[in-house]
Amino acid sequence: MNFISRVFSKDYTNERLKPFGDSITHLEYPTCSLHELLSETVEKYPKLIAYDYFGKEVTFQKFYKKIEHIAKSLKEIGMKKGDRVTICMPNTPEAITFFYAVNMVGGTANMIHPLSSENEIEYYIEVSNSKYVLTIDLLKTRILKATKNLKIERIILSSVSVSMPAIIKTAYYAQQYIKKVTDKTPLAIEELDESKILLWEEFDSLGYAYEKDDYQAKIKGEDEAVILYSGGTTGKPKGVLLSNNAINSMALQAISRIESARPGKSVLSILPIFHGFGLACCIHTVFLAGAKSYLVPQFKPEELAKMIKRKKPNLIVGVPTLFEALANSDEQSKTYLKSVTDCISGGDILKPELRKRVNTYLAEHGSSAQLRVGYGLTESVAVVTVSPSYYYKESAIGLPMPDTEVKIFKLDSFKECKTNKKGEICVSGPSLMIGYLNEPEETKNTLVKHPDGKVWLHTGDIGYKDHEGIVFFESRLKRMIITSGYNIYPQYMEYLLALHPAIETAVVVGVPHPYKKQVPVANIVLKENYAPSDDLTIGIKTYLEKSVAKYSMPIAYEYIKTVPKTLIGKVNYKKLEEDCTKKYGNNKK
Repeated sequence: MNFISRVFSKDYTNERLKPFGDSITHLEYPTCSLHELLSETVEKYPKLIAYDYFGKEVTFQKFYKKIEHIAKSLKEIGMKKGDRVTICMPNTPEAITFFYAVNMVGGTANMIHPLSSENEIEYYIEVSNSKYVLTIDLLKTRILKATKNLKIERIILSSVSVSMPAIIKTAYYAQQYIKKVTDKTPLAIEELDESKILLWEEFDSLGYAYEKDDYQAKIKGEDEAVILYSGGTTGKPKGVLLSNNAINSMALQAISRIESARPGKSVLSILPIFHGFGLACCIHTVFLAGAKSYLVPQFKPEELAKMIKRKKPNLIVGVPTLFEALANSDEQSKTYLKSVTDCISGGDILKPELRKRVNTYLAEHGSSAQLRVGYGLTESVAVVTVSPSYYYKESAIGLPMPDTEVKIFKLDSFKECKTNKKGEICVSGPSLMIGYLNEPEETKNTLVKHPDGKVWLHTGDIGYKDHEGIVFFESRLKRMIITSGYNIYPQYMEYLLALHPAIETAVVVGVPHPYKKQVPVANIVLKENYAPSDDLTIGIKTYLEKSVAKYSMPIAYEYIKTVPKTLIGKVNYKKLEEDCTKKYGNNKK
């Protein structure tokens, strides 16, 4: 049975939740690999466009043949079923093709942020026990340094230019040349071993040499498919193990709830593939639906309106930062958003005033869409709830996805809260993670079996449900700073700062930012015999850069004599946030 067709069919009419016409409550799910479910789309819509990359379009048929070819290349370099492979790439055709090829061979894709620091990259590759790495050429030195003490068999170097049309590729090379000749950064003198590097073109050609037909491994739906990284419940980076079934289930659920996710429609895929929202929603869901994905390797807010005007997508999925950039656009055309029939915001809290502003902008520029809100976690692949198309309540995060239960439990209790009473948001359903990588205790604390016999994901988020079953988000149990949709965990940064020889203690708080929403500021108490100075600040910043991703770095270092406390002796985060906001808030730095 074609499971994707079942989602599109009318068989589920009686399963719709009244009065929300687009809220199907039950689906049937396959148990198979990611690429096997994708093959259903390929078989049914071979001539439809799978993706567009800088104007260069590729059909589903050609895309799947390329996946098979790259799977052969992987076999030729020695990859086996069960191997873990790191992908450290932006959204490019090579990245997504490689991703599905790893799945086809029976491996696990270890997805990491290209802006991760050298130490973070080393940690992610080591903890996942990756044997192979696909990365972008601009990160060659960082990857070589990060892997010099690890047992890596091959490092495959690609480029964002590989699949570009000839004219754009020429312009890209010219731009890179100008950057190179004008770059004043001192050249590294460290000699690095490049013997394991394989350029993409060389790697690609190896597929022609592989003559066996064993490149498609027999995979079970419950087998692990992807590792994504989250702060878990403590803020320390943790690998989230996701199965084929979990990702497939979430994708089918999303298709059932999003009317614009249909064959021949198009989606602006700006969200990155190392993020659950980007990988599962903007890539896998879109492909399963037979829709076209506009692949965007780098999001530039100032170019968003022009991109939409040129591409004319039907669906836009993004974090609030993206929609704020859209609403701030000075595009004069009153009809350029006519093609946009659906918009979904997730990855961060969407303020009511921003939603109203975006909806006004959409209407004034020709779109019939209203901004919908989604909520989810990496531990549940991406999406747990989404608001109905034309039914919204302020601060609501929507209705649960099909076959997904969301209940509000009293803290540290199995007792469910009454309607409109706040408690911890907990989730049970087919898209839950296998667990945290090498973290059995953390897994046990997060995936909890309740007296009802079901396993519930304890999200660490506070919320409530109203009489219609709509879920509302209130706050987070754990401290977190969200910048442009990416999670920053202050506890982890504070731990790193406390290891610096000059620092007694540190408290990191978030302050408002004009378009990133929040950015971190580090409040530092120095040890005796140390005094604040520009040189010390530079030294602390350099030290931190070795272990913290660029987007997570503090925008400022505030030296304080003591950490303020509340009346009961706890750190007064609110006072620090207020003080730092007055000094650094809404700074465009």
